[in-house]
Amino acid sequence: MFILTIIILSFFEFIGDSNFKFFARTNHKQHLYIGLVAYMVMIFLLISSLKRGNIIFTNGMWDGISAIVTTVAAFVLFKERLSNTFQWVGLALIVIGCVLLSVGEIPK
Repeated sequence: MFILTIIILSFFEFIGDSNFKFFARTNHKQHLYIGLVAYMVMIFLLISSLKRGNIIFTNGMWDGISAIVTTVAAFVLFKERLSNTFQWVGLALIVIGCVLLSVGEIPK
C-alpha cells in the first residue's frame, strides 16, 4: 500500500508539474489552478505516506518513483526523450535504487 501511495503521489506531481509548465508557456489560468490542486492532493498523499514510513525512506522512494513516473509519462504523452546513453543508465540506476530501498520492512 505504501508503494502504491507513492506512485499515486508521483502521478499527481506530474500533473502539477506539467500544468505549471503549460501555465508558464501559455498564461492560461486553468493550468495554474489544476497544478495547484494537484499539488494539494500530493501534499495530502505525502502526509499519508509519512504516517507509514520515516522521512529518509519516504523521500528516497518518492524521488525515485517520481523520476520513473515522470519519465514514462513525458515519454508517452509529450514524446520527450532522453538524449544519450548515460541518461538511460542513470534512469536504470534510479530503478535499481527503488528496488533496493523496497527490500525489507518500511522503517518508521
